[in-house]
Amino acid sequence: MSATVVERLRSGTRAWHDGLESTRFATAMTAGTLPLDRYVGQLTAYGVVLEALEDELSRATSPSVGSVWSADLGKLPLVERDLAYFAGAGGAPVPWAAAEAGAFAREIRRAAASDPRALLGFLYVMEGSTLGGLVLRPYVAAAYGLHTGDGVAYYGSGDRARWARFTARMNGALTEPGAQDRVIAAARRACRHTAAIARALSAGLPPGP
Repeated sequence: MSATVVERLRSGTRAWHDGLESTRFATAMTAGTLPLDRYVGQLTAYGVVLEALEDELSRATSPSVGSVWSADLGKLPLVERDLAYFAGAGGAPVPWAAAEAGAFAREIRRAAASDPRALLGFLYVMEGSTLGGLVLRPYVAAAYGLHTGDGVAYYGSGDRARWARFTARMNGALTEPGAQDRVIAAARRACRHTAAIARALSAGLPPGP
């Protein structure tokens, strides 16, 4: 039996996922030593990316995209809520990864113009990042005293039941091997961009344990 697109995506992006976990940004986050401006910097960068991605997904006319994407998957409002909280607390975002986020957003816009189904590869990576955020949220909350839920809306948005529904829709929408190949290629490009963001956010941090 042929592998599903989600199985292929999982295996095709595993090395990138493992690499992200070993960045100085990630190790500092789990150690509770990540400076707050780096955390806000990630939210700012992801806001740029999600604005482009969710805009293109909402305008795409591809039946495959339409059968997977729905407004309830949107994460931009959650990032904006977190950023508004930190702005209200007197924190000013530092554009640690502005160039990398801009490059990712441009990649998304190009894909939407040339092969809209590729947007699903980007969506897979960004949706998966919030599932991983479920594990990271307690570290973030403890490090910055965010025990009321303020400032961790994005990291608290992962949901295993929703992930199961999302991946089921992906598998149903992408059964043709050629379409799967293009979506997997897009997911790998998304991983390269998220890695570039993580590297920018890691600049100057001490090595992890």
